[in-house]
Amino acid sequence: MTGTTMIDIGPQARIVGMLAERVTDEQLAASTPCPDYAVGHLLAHVAGLSVAFRDAAHKNLGTTTDHRPDATVPDLGPGWRQELPKALDELAQAWRDPSAWRGMTRAGGIDLPGEVAAAVAADELVIHGWDLARATGQDYVPDPAALEASYGFLRMAAQGDRGPFGPVVPVPEGVPLLDRTVGLSGRDPGWKP
Repeated sequence: MTGTTMIDIGPQARIVGMLAERVTDEQLAASTPCPDYAVGHLLAHVAGLSVAFRDAAHKNLGTTTDHRPDATVPDLGPGWRQELPKALDELAQAWRDPSAWRGMTRAGGIDLPGEVAAAVAADELVIHGWDLARATGQDYVPDPAALEASYGFLRMAAQGDRGPFGPVVPVPEGVPLLDRTVGLSGRDPGWKP
């Protein structure tokens, strides 16, 4: 992934923040495309990954960057409506620093180059934005630069019919880039609650 163009993930972070803002308390228990996560778990996961990838950008390695996301199903705290937008803003700001993209860092307990960590952060926001929109019946148009970064990361990480997050879901030729990206993430672009 050497030579990755630096992108601003702020627009995608804002999109995810707006989706989260519209989630009602009644929707927190609804199912999502992530089999083990209800909407509340997904929001908690997004908050946690925002902090982890913020710290990865700052090369502030420790508890937040060492935690494997599949270790536990995250619980949503009572202050999430204030904490999530703050975490998303801090994530976006951290990756605006060119030094975040250079050298090595760690996220999810995995050491990786900064530019790859940035692509993974963009991917997380794009895919989980889609998850959240689908689970709560909201329209979703991801930021084009973040979508391109997500697709590039998933395509690079795919090994045959296996993506980094599960088996690739085949999609028909000519479908939009978002559907191709969702399929590479191991999700069915046609998923409905």
